Amino acid sequence: MKKELWVALRMTVVTLVLTGIVYPLVITGAARALFPEASGGSLVKDENGAVIGSRLIGQPFANPAYLQPRPSAAGANGYDGASSSGSNLGPTSQKLHDRVKADVERLKQENPDAGETIPADLVTASASGLDPHVSPAGALWQVPRIAKARGEDPAVVRAVIEANIEEPTFGILGEPRVNVLAVNLALNRKFGQPH
Repeated sequence: MKKELWVALRMTVVTLVLTGIVYPLVITGAARALFPEASGGSLVKDENGAVIGSRLIGQPFANPAYLQPRPSAAGANGYDGASSSGSNLGPTSQKLHDRVKADVERLKQENPDAGETIPADLVTASASGLDPHVSPAGALWQVPRIAKARGEDPAVVRAVIEANIEEPTFGILGEPRVNVLAVNLALNRKFGQPH
């Protein structure tokens, strides 16, 4: 019996060291060597080198001169990177119905010159609650508001957004998408910071 316990204990220690220490260190080292930007969080820095966000994590933009992201259910106020989750509200949920209705009313009020049909991703949260992208339709729908807030030609704002449409990964994975932070930085480069 002692022999079997000693063998089991050694196997447990070896397995814990291999899977709990060695394997994570090897994979982390390989990721840092092969994909340094992505493994570091794909951090975006301003011209002074200060981190202003990540290309991988959505964040709120309330200023009308910026492209706004889809809703977030991550954390109490949304966009909480430490609390990534969806709302888990189903299609029969009154709470979801009320939130979507309120978002539709807010979007129509904030975007009076946009089309009547609001793209679905502007009123639905992603599974993580931290999706940094909106659909091209969701981004282009916001052009009139952004152009008006910046005092710019809508065609030029549209061109900035269209220049930042990301195609499906490897041409087949996912859908075309627009990274909200990348577009907002492009808008600032083109027109300057909004007042």
